[in-house]
Amino acid sequence: MLPTAAGLDPRGCPAYLEQIARFVCTTRLEDLPPAVVDRAKRLIADCIAIVTAGNQSDELKALARSVGAVPAGGPSWVIGTPHSASPRDAAFLNGIASTWHDFDEGSTIAYCHPASQSIPAALALAQALQSSGRDLLLAVVLGYEVSARVGRASQMRVSVHPHGTCGTIGSAVAAARLNGFDEAGVRQVINIAATMAMATNRQAMLDEATVRNLYTGHTALAGQIAVQLAQAGFTGQRDGIGFTFGTVIADGFDPAIALKDLGSDWLITRGYFKLHPAGRYAHAAIDALEDALATLPGTIKAEDVARIDVRAFRLAALLSGKHVSTSFGAKFSIPFALATLIHHGRSNLEAFDDAAVANPVIQALASRVEVSEVPEYTALYPDQHRCDLVLTMNDGRQAQGRCNMMKGDPANPHRPEDVEQKFFDLTAPIWGDAHAQSIYQACLTLDSAASLARLTRALAAPAISCA
Repeated sequence: MLPTAAGLDPRGCPAYLEQIARFVCTTRLEDLPPAVVDRAKRLIADCIAIVTAGNQSDELKALARSVGAVPAGGPSWVIGTPHSASPRDAAFLNGIASTWHDFDEGSTIAYCHPASQSIPAALALAQALQSSGRDLLLAVVLGYEVSARVGRASQMRVSVHPHGTCGTIGSAVAAARLNGFDEAGVRQVINIAATMAMATNRQAMLDEATVRNLYTGHTALAGQIAVQLAQAGFTGQRDGIGFTFGTVIADGFDPAIALKDLGSDWLITRGYFKLHPAGRYAHAAIDALEDALATLPGTIKAEDVARIDVRAFRLAALLSGKHVSTSFGAKFSIPFALATLIHHGRSNLEAFDDAAVANPVIQALASRVEVSEVPEYTALYPDQHRCDLVLTMNDGRQAQGRCNMMKGDPANPHRPEDVEQKFFDLTAPIWGDAHAQSIYQACLTLDSAASLARLTRALAAPAISCA
């Protein structure tokens, strides 16, 4: 629903947008609970790790060359490479890399991935502006909160992919705060950025089209462009959020939901980390499989599995494709995810790489996995992530598993040490153990850093495996 005339202030600006702009401009790092600051530091570290891994792809290397990212090419680093660029180009490249392996943080209640949508832009711009660590942390928190609240308040269509939508607002808010915009400037930037949201489509992901990864790159770029447009005197709609998210890419927007407990209920603490490089809804089936495997003695071989039956909510059931041909497509196939996990005994980048996709044993087992929707489970989502699984062996034995809440969500969190280990699993092969540790420590001490010099120096060191 859209704001009514009664919700407008005398200048014609929606009252809810006035409150959001005031929140962005008046909130200080000292106002944030310790858990919020800690979460922001760990989100930045997690984002740096997944961007480092993503930037090793041939496609990202080629794209970096095409936009002119070279050694000493600018003030902002293309993370995981020896190259730097302008803050716009670095944010664009790092934004794409942040979702390349589908390992990024997300928010079930906000139906989006606020961290990967705002951190690449904030980090690139903060390096260029020589901001403090505290300034970066605050910009990330504010960008996350505003984009997550817009996402939660929108009735987003299932056909619309969550990347590239409300993230343009979060990226713009982070950039506006780093640039010291006043309330009028923040309102203008938000209205401009809202109209720059993409009409993304979920089918691109299911068609194994890596153009889907552009969405987060667009988000990072759009936020900075929105700030530059506002600085140049461009104007946005009176209510860019309400119209775009109320009628264009969603079927309704409720300002009251966006404002609910603003400044006291921090949505940044209610997201999830991923420990599997796969589409979020595939995690429900992976959790159910792990539950089933725990009931079987020893390890099993893929060849010994007769079939796997999965019953889940609609968004998980959409990931039912059996015959994937690319590493990217493998991340959005529950049959492949379950088959490769059984074959490899683990779920990491190698389990979803090109060699895994080409493995006939994995492909054969994937063809024996059936995924179906249970309408009752769909009705329970997102309060429950119900998924049932039955694994049938060739000898007739069966093992059953269930997921009620995907691991990583606040109601079923990962162990902190497992999230930390993910950072080193992704970065140590690229940077080396000691340097990966220095980057991690620089992230965890951002709140006491008068400048980003320590983190920037760490990101500037050549990655050992990147040409």
